[in-house]
Amino acid sequence: MSLHEHGFAVLPPDAQRWRASNIMKIPNADLLQDLGERDRLGGRLWRLPPFSASTWHRHLDSWELYFLLEGLGRMRVGDRTVSVPKYGCVLVAPPTLRQIFNDTPAASLWLVVAAPQERSHVSGADLSRFYPEDPRSLPPELADRVWPPGQVAPKGGERPR
Repeated sequence: MSLHEHGFAVLPPDAQRWRASNIMKIPNADLLQDLGERDRLGGRLWRLPPFSASTWHRHLDSWELYFLLEGLGRMRVGDRTVSVPKYGCVLVAPPTLRQIFNDTPAASLWLVVAAPQERSHVSGADLSRFYPEDPRSLPPELADRVWPPGQVAPKGGERPR
């Protein structure tokens, strides 16, 4: 059903298209893309496997609401680590650095909603604006882990690059 024709769109669970993220290989579903609307709002489901992390990143224009649907939520926001209970949420303003991570043996599921949708990231802008530090850097809670899969284990306390 067309959003522009009817004023709404429905996306059943079996129509959500899941893929691994480019850098950290975290399974995610771009709900707004599947619904046919990405100009004003961003919205994704992120399923973090055990002992994994999303990218360490920021947005220049977008505010992001992180809502935990399943599991235990942990997040780096600037220089702080935040624990989020099931159904809890965190709002992060631009340009604060942020990263959701999972330091438990069970998966977690997040809904992340962004507004306005930051189109310059997709259009090939200078990525250092979004990743001022290594996007693969892990929080201290995962210092003894290697993520994403296939990375070389760190030597002598170094972080994988």
